[in-house]
Amino acid sequence: MPLRSNPTLRQRRIGTELRRMREQAGLGSSQLARTLGISPGQMTQMEKAKIGVSPERLRTVASACNCVNQPLVNALVDMASEREKGWWEKYRGTLTIDFLEVAELESRSTRLTICTTTFVPGLLQTNDYASAVFARIFPPLPPQEIETRTAFRLKRQEVVSSSAIPVQVFVHEAALRMQFGGPSVLASQLESLLNDSEQPGISVRVVPFAVDTFPGFGENLTFAEGPVPELDTIQMDVAQGALFFDSPADLAKHRAIFSALDSTALSEEGSRDFVRSVMKDVKPYA
Repeated sequence: MPLRSNPTLRQRRIGTELRRMREQAGLGSSQLARTLGISPGQMTQMEKAKIGVSPERLRTVASACNCVNQPLVNALVDMASEREKGWWEKYRGTLTIDFLEVAELESRSTRLTICTTTFVPGLLQTNDYASAVFARIFPPLPPQEIETRTAFRLKRQEVVSSSAIPVQVFVHEAALRMQFGGPSVLASQLESLLNDSEQPGISVRVVPFAVDTFPGFGENLTFAEGPVPELDTIQMDVAQGALFFDSPADLAKHRAIFSALDSTALSEEGSRDFVRSVMKDVKPYA
């Protein structure tokens, strides 16, 4: 079987969890490979997701590592059993891998918590607003690339519009006032955000400038919950694309950040009132 050249985010996560099991058991890769009856090279390739692991082999690894966390093992088995390709695979080769992996993460999550400081979250953006966000990238993108990225972003929003996954959004006031596309586009975006905030499964909370302390470092963050807490993932927007974190320490840190945001942000109704006030500031120029 040929080695995978580009393992998916979920395939890499399975490999990471296998490595964590082995390390927590105090086993070296060669030692575990010998127990499993495979070569050390195969063990390394499994942990790097260069080769797949069957549900049966995964349970064997868990047993060999004395892993008694059955919910985690069952969740990993479910991941290893997945065969259906996601809709985002149609864009492979058209968009960068980061786009595909963000869509994969969102679609496979059980709950999303998002914090943005520079723009309205992508899952709640209007067509014109999303297009304007991509149009501001430097060096400028060609029109066709902007159109493709915008269409992909709107397709991602089905996880929200279908109410398949609960979404909690924390939006900093700065993001509400950034005028991507100008006042008219922003006014329409804020009205859409208000409408979304009334939909089941969507919570929108505003963090105003007046807040004394803003938790975290100001990045746009997504905390994607998995079927068990050990499989939660943090996604961070950076200029170069998307970064993903899943170490226990990173997860604990960002749970604390979002907990602080929850106690800092305005209530849902207070947030709607705040968005309306920003709309009043924008509309005279729209």
